[in-house]
Amino acid sequence: MSLSIISRNLIKKYGNSKALDDINLEIKGGQVFGILGPNGSGKTTFLKIIAGVLEATSGEVLVNDLDTNKDRELVKEIVGYVPETPTLYESLTPREFLNFVASVRGINEAKFKERAEKFCSAFSLTDNLDEPIGSLSFGTKQKVAVIGAMLHDPEILVLDEAMNGLDPKSSKILKTLLRDFSSRGKCVIFSTHIMEVAEDLCDRLAILYKGKIITEGTLEELKRASNDTNLEDIFLGVTGQDQIGNIVETLKEAMKS
Repeated sequence: MSLSIISRNLIKKYGNSKALDDINLEIKGGQVFGILGPNGSGKTTFLKIIAGVLEATSGEVLVNDLDTNKDRELVKEIVGYVPETPTLYESLTPREFLNFVASVRGINEAKFKERAEKFCSAFSLTDNLDEPIGSLSFGTKQKVAVIGAMLHDPEILVLDEAMNGLDPKSSKILKTLLRDFSSRGKCVIFSTHIMEVAEDLCDRLAILYKGKIITEGTLEELKRASNDTNLEDIFLGVTGQDQIGNIVETLKEAMKS
């Protein structure tokens, strides 16, 4: 199985601050890979570099042998990307937006029509197709962003907290689609704060903390390495956030005073 994503000595700086600090990671096609980490750990920056949205400061990221710094436009052609906050043309309707995506991606009209109709029906978007995107709820905007990212059947799918705002039905459909996507030899990489989703969906996981990968492997490998039985405890342990009991007791006392 060929490697879909390779990160070597990746560093990303914003001014003098390192958002990513020497990231080395290999992600194979045919799997769902989860990126976990507290807020500010570098997850979004890492995913944006993989998607060709940001340039690395040093090191390299290869996506199907394409360098994300040197070949950014080619990377964007094979990647479907859903950002943490949907960035859509809010004056357009979902119908107009998806037509725009199809034209940019070079999807022929018959294929686009079939895919768009089925996606919109599955995600219960049909009744909103002619409303301005700016008037839609966050969850409905998220559906539009997800459909737009998947329309061209990309080789790599990058999702940053893509299940935020989705109703249970849409979330279940998306998780099932991601499994099917990986079963066809493609690569799914996504971030989430929902530990149950990561446990249920991911073949492998990496935990980022302060710009560094703290641990990486299958869920079973992470359990054996930490002696914890669930992902939430593993996550809190390796990121030094496992003093929950003491914190809660402090808050209880504060509320009583």
